[in-house]
Amino acid sequence: MKPASAPVRTGDDSVRTSVAPESDEVLMARFCEGQAPAFDALFQRHSRQVRGYLTRLTGSASTAEDLVQLTFMSLVRSRGRFQVGSRFKPWLYAIATNAARDSQRRGRRTEELTAEGELPTGIADESPAPRDVGLERAVRQALDMLPEGQRIPILLHRFEGMGFAEIADTLGLTESAVKVRAHRGYERLRELLATLRTETLE
Repeated sequence: MKPASAPVRTGDDSVRTSVAPESDEVLMARFCEGQAPAFDALFQRHSRQVRGYLTRLTGSASTAEDLVQLTFMSLVRSRGRFQVGSRFKPWLYAIATNAARDSQRRGRRTEELTAEGELPTGIADESPAPRDVGLERAVRQALDMLPEGQRIPILLHRFEGMGFAEIADTLGLTESAVKVRAHRGYERLRELLATLRTETLE
């Protein structure tokens, strides 16, 4: 009878396991319990995206930078109102949107837009590649011409990747109302883009 063969070693017998990152909701719950590192993790995870959203919403990178700080300061102050079981991202973007609205009411909106805040071209049905700077400019102009009620759902849907249910939570609206606003906004945006592109070519 042959002796049993020894197991083949691959050079590393340790068991490698990957640890999934904690969800936003878990981190927020930890922060509400007083764990400051959880807030740092949330800031690192979301601050850049929130800055991009606020830049597109206000048209000013410098204003957006200030609003990011205000957004996360408001998060700290209102953490006691975060309900267990709620989704974190809509709650965060609701704070950011309200901060931008307050800023605009104070007359702080400007026309500045830095390269960091430039819009992707995916809003158009026929986005050219390579990058079309003229189209990006037209998209920015067209978005600025939309009423806020249509512009914000489009920014959250197209550029922040949020679903209509999340947007509804963010804005305190019904999902059907958000879909109606977004649909009207997209239709109007296409009309504006067609006009702006025609004017550019003339």
